[in-house]
Amino acid sequence: MPQSPIRKLAKYAEAAHRNGVHIYSLNIGQPDIKTPKCALDAVANFQQDILQYSPSQGGISLRAKMVQYYAEYGIDISPDEIIVTTGGSEAIMFAYMACLNPGDEIIVTDPSYANYMAFAISCGAVVKSVKTHIEDGFKLPPVEEFEKQITDKTRAILICNPNNPTGYLYSKQEMQQIRDLVKKYDLYLLSDEVYREFIYTKRPYISAFHLEGIEDNVVLIDSVSKRYSLCGVRIGALITKNKAVHKAVMKFCQARLSPPLLGQVIAESALATPHEYMEEVYDEYLERRNFLIDQLNQIPGVFAPTPMGAFYVMVQLPVDDTDKFCEWCLTDFQYEGQTVMMAPGSGFYTNPDDGRQQVRMAYILNKEDLAKAVLVLRKALEVYNSQGN
Repeated sequence: MPQSPIRKLAKYAEAAHRNGVHIYSLNIGQPDIKTPKCALDAVANFQQDILQYSPSQGGISLRAKMVQYYAEYGIDISPDEIIVTTGGSEAIMFAYMACLNPGDEIIVTDPSYANYMAFAISCGAVVKSVKTHIEDGFKLPPVEEFEKQITDKTRAILICNPNNPTGYLYSKQEMQQIRDLVKKYDLYLLSDEVYREFIYTKRPYISAFHLEGIEDNVVLIDSVSKRYSLCGVRIGALITKNKAVHKAVMKFCQARLSPPLLGQVIAESALATPHEYMEEVYDEYLERRNFLIDQLNQIPGVFAPTPMGAFYVMVQLPVDDTDKFCEWCLTDFQYEGQTVMMAPGSGFYTNPDDGRQQVRMAYILNKEDLAKAVLVLRKALEVYNSQGN
């Protein structure tokens, strides 16, 4: 199992914090946005006498309300097609275990969310990658590049739309081309759509469930963590119309007994979050994105493409090895009692030799803190490179 690039430096951050250093944490997608009041009220008003198991598939009340939520995005599903999971991570793991046997191959774009690779390793599956490049904003390459990776062992294509870590948003044409491949080779399409609320372009959001002719091939991955700033409640979802996949996933669900009871109560209440809250959050992330990208690109040698969605950006830094640089920032550097924590880029690539000059940043801090973080990064690069690193 590889270490998480998002969390592997935590021990150094903890040590720096104990020494009184203030850390601007841009490494992890933990928003500083306040959780909706309706979700917090669900905790305050919870009065059950017994904290019992919930159904392995998740509570029917939550699943019924999720159907209404998805309908707003033109996604037509039933409660029986939704399986509530312990976060989106468990949904990914269960999708892998249900759809892939050991030795089977799954195609992802490179770079991609680090746990896609980690979960594949834990399931004995093999990840094949299609390269995207920072120079053109991680634009999806021609669909022929996907087809080149298909072998007799290929079972699935996994996409993240909008993408973590690049912020790229798939176009309708790109989604249709992927659909055609899925249909041609009878593959599963695993679609992580956690960030659908955060799209900063006029390009429309296309769900895998909007694609005609592959309804039985789609497994949708979702989570309430980022949408409502509910990372700690650990509620996600796996959604599929494929009865065989559903049946297989339910075996894993029964083995882990049930998803978190209180988490489901909170998530169900969060579905009543006012549109005004979501609009304010959207506007805030858009401002943060614009501010951070502008500030980063003013640092000599730094390049940050503009993300179209989510709240991450892959950034090119003028250093030889961001694994070493990110660790150094936490162990050997501070500017006026401050430093910055980032996720080294190599952990988001299938080949760890790639991405060595990149980091992933999450713009989950307010603009004032982002400004301070960028200043600290600028100073860190000056000192690091002056030392001949």
